[in-house]
Amino acid sequence: MWKDLGASWAILLGIGFMMLANGLQGTLLGVRASIEGFSTFTTGIMMSGYFIGMFIGSFLAPVLVRRVGHIRVFSALASLSSISILFHGVYIDPTVWMIMRIITGISFAGFFVVTESWLNDRASNETRGKVLSIYMLIVTGGMGLGQFLLNLAKPESIDLFILISVIISLGLIPILLTAKPAPAFGTSSKMSIFDLYRASPLAVIGNGLTGMAHGTIFGLGAIYAIAVLADLQAVSWFMASFMLGSLIAQWPVGYLSDRIGRRGVMALLSIISIVCCALALIMSKDSLAFYLVTLVLGGAAMPMYSICVAYANDRLEPNQIVAASGSLVMIAGMGAMTGPIVIAFFMDFYDIDFYFWGIGTVFGFILMFTLIRMKSRPGIAVADQSSLVAGPLGTPIAEYLAPDSLKYAQAVADDEIDQLDQNEDLVERQL
Repeated sequence: MWKDLGASWAILLGIGFMMLANGLQGTLLGVRASIEGFSTFTTGIMMSGYFIGMFIGSFLAPVLVRRVGHIRVFSALASLSSISILFHGVYIDPTVWMIMRIITGISFAGFFVVTESWLNDRASNETRGKVLSIYMLIVTGGMGLGQFLLNLAKPESIDLFILISVIISLGLIPILLTAKPAPAFGTSSKMSIFDLYRASPLAVIGNGLTGMAHGTIFGLGAIYAIAVLADLQAVSWFMASFMLGSLIAQWPVGYLSDRIGRRGVMALLSIISIVCCALALIMSKDSLAFYLVTLVLGGAAMPMYSICVAYANDRLEPNQIVAASGSLVMIAGMGAMTGPIVIAFFMDFYDIDFYFWGIGTVFGFILMFTLIRMKSRPGIAVADQSSLVAGPLGTPIAEYLAPDSLKYAQAVADDEIDQLDQNEDLVERQL
């Protein structure tokens, strides 16, 4: 594993800087929008632009990488995202910000495609899971640490926008200086959403609703926090608590889902999320307990995406997994685009507390549909489940970019070994 990580240090360091900038940028824009007097609904539409860009970028980035290569795409998108954040600081206009958020989303989709396809190529079958786990740690930790950079300057000034641009530029340096050649790149066919739904309705519905919850948490969290919390430091801790909860819960949740089954864990995480949202609504926002509740909510809500993806893989044939990954990303992206807009409408025209009402309602639907599917269809035996690498929404974009899935490759290898054994037995009998 250490050898594979050493071969990928530049891309891992680069994506770490990018996620540090991304964590700060999302929270800063929510805070600044409130300072500038944007309505919550307008801000929700603007913040959804990032997920629209992610959706577009998940299709555009593979084409660009295939044409000009990993390093050039990473460099071009880094320059583009660095410019776009500066436009936010110079032109205070919701329409301009919406366009810039779309550009930022396209750029970060490209970063994920480049990074994940690079890591998939560099890692071996034995170390790939560990390498991707380290990558997930860097992504989640970078976004969490980025929240605290909000306190380095006043959000009403341009200073923090410049800081984000500088951090993105720093992330570009190790990629440009790497002496390692970029890996080869290929794409696989895609499975339609309808075919995927027929194979696993719960994975499709759960993935879309999880996208809505994640889009709401990150798209509207800063707007909610600046309205109910005392200062910017409290806003930073509020947003960081979701990522910290995700870091703490990723491996325990994955371990539990491998032992008791995916659907049971989905139901459990939904119940925990609903309870946390209810508690957050009634408790004092100045108490430590409030931040502990949001930490637990992050630990329950964030891994749900990986559970949905793993559950879909459990229901698919080995040679369908890679093709289905692209559709899963598309479904989650559509949910993430929709969530901030719908919930922001209720927050703006009814009450700011609809932030938690909305998240809780989404997980209520996940729980209801999970229970329906548990009654209507037998579960997968734990021994037959696929492996799970836990991560937040948006990172497994490049799963469908590899020419083949690990599970399918392993199945082919096992068949070949069995055939060789049979041939050897036949030769021995003939002798």
